[in-house]
Amino acid sequence: MPTTRQRVLSAARAAFTTGQASPTLAEVAAAAGVSRATLHRHFRSREQLLAALNLEPLPTSRERILAAALEMVSEQGLAGLSMDELAERAGLSRASLYRLFPGKPVLFQELIRVYSPLEPLGQIVGELGEHPPEVVMPAIARAMAGHLAPRIGVVRSLFFEAVGPAADAEAGRTFVLRAGLMPVMGYLMARMQTGELRPMHPLLALQSFAGPVIFHLLTRQVAERLLGYDVPLEESVTELAAAWVRGMHP
Repeated sequence: MPTTRQRVLSAARAAFTTGQASPTLAEVAAAAGVSRATLHRHFRSREQLLAALNLEPLPTSRERILAAALEMVSEQGLAGLSMDELAERAGLSRASLYRLFPGKPVLFQELIRVYSPLEPLGQIVGELGEHPPEVVMPAIARAMAGHLAPRIGVVRSLFFEAVGPAADAEAGRTFVLRAGLMPVMGYLMARMQTGELRPMHPLLALQSFAGPVIFHLLTRQVAERLLGYDVPLEESVTELAAAWVRGMHP
């Protein structure tokens, strides 16, 4: 006759490997015919139970929503995104979706936060802000490239939504400005005031810096395939940043 632990593992294996939703420990306990207290005596946490099953942790509800939302924005734009369809794709109820994201403005802002490199850029400025542009700007270029390269296609879709007219994207635009653009522009302005960089509007300076890095990411696969380009990504964007710094010297 199976032991309690074996019954729990059998019920958990069935629950975690069938269906879209990730079962709770309470649901596993009910399926195994034991109390939650009994289950917790054998497995103190969800992670411990998954480890015993040799399973990777399943995506959380939040992760499933964001992944599905990113696909839908890429397919039909933010204006065409239906929250009801999003709940269905994510395998959640409409109520569960709205508990996490009460509307498209909040959802889009979180997409920007998770999938764009804005927060890492702000962190670099915070950590290296006392260093010269020769140090800071290549570090920013590498952070941008490392974050954007695996997801350049979907980030392109988010970018077009952020600069478009959709009212639901306004919170995302504000986040872009606050988390990424303002810290970097503030650093550039400070370095212009010290004479390390030639004076110009900091937004133009940032655009002239980011443009070549993004263009390289957009065209890199084609260059590798058609031209045999084989310079590593980190080295490539470091060179682009160094060229920008040289061009910006007074």
